[in-house]
Amino acid sequence: MQTRTALSLIALAALTACATQPMRAPFNQADLPAAVQVPAGNKVALEHAAAGDVKYQCSAKKDMAGQYEWVFVGPDAGLKDRSGKIVGKYYGPPATWEANDGSKVTATQVAVSPNGTGNLPLQLTKANPATGMGMMQGVTFIQRVATVGGAAPSAACSKANEGASQLVRYTADYIYYKAM
Repeated sequence: MQTRTALSLIALAALTACATQPMRAPFNQADLPAAVQVPAGNKVALEHAAAGDVKYQCSAKKDMAGQYEWVFVGPDAGLKDRSGKIVGKYYGPPATWEANDGSKVTATQVAVSPNGTGNLPLQLTKANPATGMGMMQGVTFIQRVATVGGAAPSAACSKANEGASQLVRYTADYIYYKAM
């Protein structure tokens, strides 16, 4: 009986603590460039913070003999919810957001907008139908915001290092929308 009472008090204390935490305001896209705003008729369903790497490869420019550039290969990042719990991963190609519950969604880029030197651009993608049942089910759009880092390397890219790969660290927030 004492154990049951003690557990009840602990549960009550935990619920009270949760109830007294300030509510985090939902993401507001009003300050974003129009190109990467999600169309009306969709609402924020999930928010994840990502941290990881973007892989680039030094390659010859198409139809430009003797010129080279760093080409985006793909991301590899962990996804955390706002409490800091690891909830999935982001990788590609194709761009894939996969939740720990097994659901995943791919998406196609709709628009980008610059976000400062050295940072990946802000991005709006249109989601394809999700696979697996879980948190990614029903996602319609995904925004990449608050990007830090991840832009192509500043290191030289030439015939001498053609085929070389380089990882660039980045962080970003991914905001997932579902139809209202």
